[in-house]
Amino acid sequence: MTNRARTHLTLYLSGGYVLLIVYASLYPMAGWHDSGIDPLAFVGGAWPRYYTGFDLAANVIAYLPFGFFCTAALRHRLRPLPAWLLATLLGGGLSFSVELLQNYLPSRVPSNLDLACNAAGTLIGGLIGIRWGSVALDDGHLARWRRSTMMRAHGADFGLLLIVAWLITQLSPETLLFGSGNLRQMLDLPPVQPFLAERFVNLETAIAASGLLAAGLIATLLLRRQTRLLTVALLLGAMLIKTLAHALLLGPAAAVAWVTPGNSAGMAIGLALWWAASWLVFPLQRAVAALALLFATVMVNVAPENPYLLNMQHIWNPGQFLNFNGLTRLICSLWPFLALPWLMIYRPERHDALHY
Repeated sequence: MTNRARTHLTLYLSGGYVLLIVYASLYPMAGWHDSGIDPLAFVGGAWPRYYTGFDLAANVIAYLPFGFFCTAALRHRLRPLPAWLLATLLGGGLSFSVELLQNYLPSRVPSNLDLACNAAGTLIGGLIGIRWGSVALDDGHLARWRRSTMMRAHGADFGLLLIVAWLITQLSPETLLFGSGNLRQMLDLPPVQPFLAERFVNLETAIAASGLLAAGLIATLLLRRQTRLLTVALLLGAMLIKTLAHALLLGPAAAVAWVTPGNSAGMAIGLALWWAASWLVFPLQRAVAALALLFATVMVNVAPENPYLLNMQHIWNPGQFLNFNGLTRLICSLWPFLALPWLMIYRPERHDALHY
């Protein structure tokens, strides 16, 4: 793998994380107006009277990955110290920009304390990136494992990010199992049909099966033939994440509440279909993945509102996790519309393609 190809992952991680920071910092992005206050007043203002250790830690931790990824990406062009300093400046500039924009959102309050914590998080993350960034992403055991396990292909690094994003979608307790691309939720549109329990079980089965099939084939396309069991581990990991998310956000008693008859049947059917499709040649695998992705997305958008999921919004008070919940919902809504174009451009190198 060339050095140029190796830099793509760090660039994608840095750019993607910037988008996540901007969205989380400006969520819910509604009610923009000019309050008439000097936008720069927060810089020299007194620190907030009321703040918690959680707030401070969250603002530091939120920018740690950005400092890490940005420093690792800049290390391909600069020496360690300039890379770290530039990454810290970029992180501080990013934080300053979003704090400035928060002046125009009624639900957000700009804070110089947040700015200081964000800059500190970037600085610490950059220090970690100098020491371990290249080892983790380019030259170390993890990087060598990635190069030996993943296909050498155009778009492989972006495909890896898609898989990570798919795992993140399992953290949302408000979405159907393996169901993504809900534009009705994103655009606040009404359901297209009423809720009927018998019909909903069938829709649940179809969504879980086709969503699992699409995600499983995307992972299979990224991995070499002899690592098929890694896809099984990935799918099981997604189910574990779903279970932990329910347990943490809704309570231990609801940990496996998502294992409904419809979801159980869908997982069994999806696993069987994926296992059969994983033996197909590359073009057919890609076609099946695209069709499954389209079918799952359509089913998600025509599915009626589930009263159980609606009740979760009353039981679960996101509170301090409101921004994080907004992020998971956004990723869940956009995921299939990012994955489908990727399937069209993904091309393994000739040597690896012969293994299909």
